[in-house]
Amino acid sequence: MIYGIHWDLHSPLAFAISILPILLIGMKVTVEATILGFLVALLLGLVLALLRRVPLRIIAWPTAVVIEFLRDTPLLVQLFFLYYVLPKYGVTLPALFTGVLALGVQYSAYTSEVYRAGLDAIDRGQIEAATALNLSRARLYRTIILPQAIPRIIPALGNYLVSMIKDTPVLSTVTVMEMLNLAQIIGDRTYRYLIPLTIVGALFLLLTVIASTAVNRLDRMLPKEGVPLR
Repeated sequence: MIYGIHWDLHSPLAFAISILPILLIGMKVTVEATILGFLVALLLGLVLALLRRVPLRIIAWPTAVVIEFLRDTPLLVQLFFLYYVLPKYGVTLPALFTGVLALGVQYSAYTSEVYRAGLDAIDRGQIEAATALNLSRARLYRTIILPQAIPRIIPALGNYLVSMIKDTPVLSTVTVMEMLNLAQIIGDRTYRYLIPLTIVGALFLLLTVIASTAVNRLDRMLPKEGVPLR
């Protein structure tokens, strides 16, 4: 029994039906961690991409080093550092918050490169024309660069969203009660792993298909000439 829900061991079908509500609770945690982590990755990735484009080397170079460090170190190592090392220095974070932060920070390095590719794809002549018109840098990005870059980077960002969904089982290592963690607990208590793990695999497939479909639809809906930002 988990979350006050009893499971039926009399038949495989009854067992699957009885544990489904438990796994759906884990699915809710998986979705929350993915959405929140992806929002962190989108915002932090944009900040890193813009900082890397700053003409001052004292800003651009350290930013590039941070991005490479985040890309080249495993998510599990970063997760363990946040959850197990920081408390030794007086910083204790809740498990789910730690998981969201680790996912967001790790994937911000990838999204920053996506942003950078999208920004670099904008015709240099438009930037020079905006500079000649004495537009501020903030207005340049808001009205010219970002509106044209967004439609170009949606597919790549969508790929990372799907990858993040599939990386959420790593959070079980820091006691986050997501789907895989709950399936493993059920298997440990009942000695039946096939059914809970199969259901979890199907739920992950469902989530990734939904995410991929939503990204593809968004990609078709956005005007390729640019998205007006206000």
